[in-house]
Amino acid sequence: MTDENKTLGNILVSHRAIATVACQTALSSYGVVGMASKNLANGIANVLLKDPTNGVEVRYDGNLVDMDIYVVLEYGTRIKSVASTIAHQVQYQVETTFGLKVNRVNIHVRGLRISDID
Repeated sequence: MTDENKTLGNILVSHRAIATVACQTALSSYGVVGMASKNLANGIANVLLKDPTNGVEVRYDGNLVDMDIYVVLEYGTRIKSVASTIAHQVQYQVETTFGLKVNRVNIHVRGLRISDID
């Protein structure tokens, strides 16, 4: 056996794939009742099209991933604790799913919602 490197090819991961994993992870976190859009134009577009990456912006420079996640939280939860939990869970899921190094996960709380009481 020689030390010759034999590559099978490249693996390309789209920003959309990363955003989808981040969105689903955020939605499954305690205290999150929904995702929010970055701006009004994106909000209107997401009403018309159900986008699985709604509320997530991904930047990848080839080495590190940076994400901005826009969420709506349950009224009465500790915002700092919930935001910290979301950031850590998203970082863990993206790193284990794709093998990419996550540099930063910024959580933007766009609103609070009182859940329906039956």
